[in-house]
Amino acid sequence: MRKTKFELGGHYHLFNRGVDNRNVFVSKEDYDRFEAYLYLLNDTESPRAANFFVGKRYGSIFESARTQPLIAIGAFSLLPTNFHIIASPLVDRGLPKFMQKLTTAYTMYFNDKYQRTGSLFEGTYKAHGATSDNHLKFLLSLTHLAPAQLFNKKWAEDDIFKLERLSGELMDYRYSSVGEYISGKNIITDPQYFPRYFGRAKSMDTYLRYWEDNKNKYTN
Repeated sequence: MRKTKFELGGHYHLFNRGVDNRNVFVSKEDYDRFEAYLYLLNDTESPRAANFFVGKRYGSIFESARTQPLIAIGAFSLLPTNFHIIASPLVDRGLPKFMQKLTTAYTMYFNDKYQRTGSLFEGTYKAHGATSDNHLKFLLSLTHLAPAQLFNKKWAEDDIFKLERLSGELMDYRYSSVGEYISGKNIITDPQYFPRYFGRAKSMDTYLRYWEDNKNKYTN
């Protein structure tokens, strides 16, 4: 039984990886599909997810009307073997309902595409509630800096000066919410349900500072 109790208005970091640390995103289509599900399935209604992709382009999917969101997404990043999401539940049991819809729909898509069966993700997703503003800043920076591992596997051990060299790659990384915040075009993310510093973070320097200020407290 899950120990984390999800409270309305709380802020949570969600994480899961592929079973046996396998790749869960293999192609551009896989990343695009998961992003589309982050948007489409965040709804109290439960239409069959696959129906949205019949004869439609991915761009038009993000114009699809939704009723009431289950959660607010504050940040996300997708890597070949795992994903990070920062979320806040908006309705009772909204967060577990959304995660069940998300992982089930994506597993069905992935298994059908790659002709496999069984679980895709490593058990139930991990969830950690933010205990303070500094903790939430750490979780936000962790989510947006996580793609650094694609360019430097030991990035978390580097000082801020070495991490700054990765700023360009991180800003250009397609499958995280950094682009939404830098452009100011929030589609999947909804910063109004999070502290103001979410919407005000317009550069990698902000996330690097949050990381440097808080990593020693929350990574030990």
